[in-house]
Amino acid sequence: MPELPEVEVSRLGISPHLTNRTLKNIIVRQRQLRWPIPEEVYQAEGQVINSVRRRAKYLLIDTAPGSLILHLGMSGSLRVVPANTPLNKHDHLDLVLDNGQCLRFNDPRRFGACLWQAAGEPQLEMLTRLGPEPLSEAFDADRLYTLSRKRQQAVKNFIMDNQVVVGVGNIYASESLFMAGIDPRKAAGRVGRQAYERLADCIREVLAQAITQGGTTLKDFTQVDGNPGYFAQQLRVYGRTGKPCLVCEEPVKSITLGQRNSFYCPRCQR
Repeated sequence: MPELPEVEVSRLGISPHLTNRTLKNIIVRQRQLRWPIPEEVYQAEGQVINSVRRRAKYLLIDTAPGSLILHLGMSGSLRVVPANTPLNKHDHLDLVLDNGQCLRFNDPRRFGACLWQAAGEPQLEMLTRLGPEPLSEAFDADRLYTLSRKRQQAVKNFIMDNQVVVGVGNIYASESLFMAGIDPRKAAGRVGRQAYERLADCIREVLAQAITQGGTTLKDFTQVDGNPGYFAQQLRVYGRTGKPCLVCEEPVKSITLGQRNSFYCPRCQR
C-alpha cells in the first residue's frame, strides 16, 4: 500500500508535467472506486492546473474552481503517458492535458479515489480530521508526549493514528521505532519525553530518506517513471523476521499489532 513517501514521490514525479498545463479532458472509465467519482470533477475541464499538492496520502490537483483529490488506495498508481497510449487493464481514469499527454490512474483493487473539493467550500471531512504533516514544524515530540498521556494502546498504533500525525504507515512506523530503540508493543502513555524526542527525529529521518530513495517497493508501488522505490534495500527490521538484527545480530521478531505485522529487535528495542 503506498504510504506518505510513495505518495510524495508520485507528486514530485507528476507535478512538472501538470503544473501550468490546461486540463483539456477528463475520461472516467470506471466510476465505482472506493467512492463513486462525482460529476463535479468535470468542473476542472478546460482549467489551468495551478499546482499539485499533497496532504497526508491525498494528492490535490488545484484549478481555479476547485481541486481534484486523488488517493492511491491499496494498489493505485499514476503514470504520465501520451494520451493515445494503449490502455492497460484497470486504467480507470485519464486527465488529458493540452499537450497530448495525460495523467493515467490505474487501480486493480479499486480502493483508490478521485473526489472534488470546490474552491472556497469547507474541506471534505476526511481532510479536516488529519493531524500535522510529519515533516512540518507542527509535528514535534511535545505533541507526541502530550497526546500519549494515559494512552494504553501500543506506541506503534499511536504513531500510526492519522489524527496524531499523518503518513506514518506500517513500514515506516516499524523502522522509526527501531531507530529510536522503542519496543512497538510498549504502551504509548509509558513512553517518556526523551524517548519521544528520539522518535520524532527518527520519524522525520526515515520518511525523508524514503522520499529521497523514491519510496519502498514491496508489491504494487513503482514510481511514475515505472522504476521501483529503492528504500526497500535500507529496511532494518521490516520484513526481516528471523534474520539477524543489523546492530546486535539478535533475530528480528514479528508480532501482530492492530491487525498489522510489526517487526522489532527484542534486544535493541525496549
